[in-house]
Amino acid sequence: VGFGDTRVLVTAVSAKTEREGLDFFPLTVDYVEKYYASGKIPGGYLKRESRPTDNATLVSRLIDRPIRPLFPETFKCETQVIATVLSYDPDHGSDQASIIGTSAALMLSDIPFHGPISACRVARVNGKLIAAPSVEELKNSDIDILVASTEKAVVMVEGSSKGIPENDMLDAIMFAFESAQPAIKAQKKMASELGKTKRAVPEAPKNEKLDAELASYCTDKFKKAFAKKDKLSRYAALDEIKKGIMNDVVPSYKGANDWSDDFLKFYTSTVYENLKYQYARSLVTDHNIRIDGRSFTQVRPINCETGVLPRVHGSAVFTRGETQVLAAITLGSPDDEQYVDSLDGLSKDKFMLHYNFPPFSVGEVKGLRSPGRREIGHGTLAKRGISAVLPEYMDFPYTLRMVSEVLESNGSSSMGTVCSGCMALLAAGVPLKDSVAGVAMGLIVDEKTKKHFVLTDILGDEDHLGDMDFKVVGTKTGITAIQMDIKIEGVTKDILLRH
Repeated sequence: VGFGDTRVLVTAVSAKTEREGLDFFPLTVDYVEKYYASGKIPGGYLKRESRPTDNATLVSRLIDRPIRPLFPETFKCETQVIATVLSYDPDHGSDQASIIGTSAALMLSDIPFHGPISACRVARVNGKLIAAPSVEELKNSDIDILVASTEKAVVMVEGSSKGIPENDMLDAIMFAFESAQPAIKAQKKMASELGKTKRAVPEAPKNEKLDAELASYCTDKFKKAFAKKDKLSRYAALDEIKKGIMNDVVPSYKGANDWSDDFLKFYTSTVYENLKYQYARSLVTDHNIRIDGRSFTQVRPINCETGVLPRVHGSAVFTRGETQVLAAITLGSPDDEQYVDSLDGLSKDKFMLHYNFPPFSVGEVKGLRSPGRREIGHGTLAKRGISAVLPEYMDFPYTLRMVSEVLESNGSSSMGTVCSGCMALLAAGVPLKDSVAGVAMGLIVDEKTKKHFVLTDILGDEDHLGDMDFKVVGTKTGITAIQMDIKIEGVTKDILLRH
């Protein structure tokens, strides 16, 4: 893909056979920056590109998120996309080119893909919306969002703004959608002329008798389990249902369909998870009930504490339902600024936000490793939201480091990070321009009636069973950061306008 003087090579490879026993789509997306692309030699002692930078990790996520929902549900072949930046032009973003190139590579391949998609960054300077803005235009802009779209709908939004009203953000999203359409038309034409025949996706094996018995076995038991409002109690009840299935139902089907015992257990687990998913959605679509009994617009109980750590410059704990986040602030001198070596050159970061998601926060046992894609992505979203209200450096000449420790998670811990972070900054004496907070919204689309149900302050389970994860950060007057991921084939302007 050529975009200005930016050149990105994108490849897509998929195994010809499925890995047995997978209940998920094994997709890997990598974005690789080569320093020669901007005429640079890597800094430090190692003069060779090594681990991905935070920016490379974030772009990998930007490519992954819009394409993942567009593969067939039964496609389980290992698939890898690699986007390599070969030439870098700062005024023509490699992230936009990488998303377009990924879609183009998948459209040309024999890999089944419900594309194409395109991406467009949008800025607004002096009230005028600009598609694919230059670096200078972004400096003077009050909006910086990247939007990925299909021919019919928006599939991803990521970015920040300087407290703009909701309607202005909607206008920017739809402007990006329209601006992305020419690249979609070009991909369709290219695929029709040069694309390979898509490989057939085998239908998932079925045992209708077993399906019916599992549905009958689970329905009444789901009612009792989902009546439990506490997450751990609910999970324990659901685990008992699954154990009962394996002990009471599965043994009588051994040898059916010539399946091995391992595949029978795998198939049963998959059907069980789907039944649980459909039942939880039906509570919303058929009965207007949420898992924890709240109304669609109700936020969970909130508790706030500041100054909880006696020897740090500022600290706060924010609790919303079963999500709890501790934020700690450290004030430093200009010598503490972080040097960032990137394709754009060497820069300094005066505000660092490091988000940690330890395994105990969700009751799991895992090895402690360096931050992964999720941690980097969630921390960056929270940082964007808070940065808009930080004082100017001339007015408050300190380097700021905020560390977010997620203590418990059932819902958006990145939005909890924004809330605890704002309080901790105020506790540290940082003169913020305004207070800022964040919330995660969900969407469920009833496949039968096409009705839309929007949920405020979603639980982890509602994120899993829903069709959208929409995080919004803002002040009382406008939006400072936004992130929208769609699990269906997109949301239309009509849905966004109505809700």
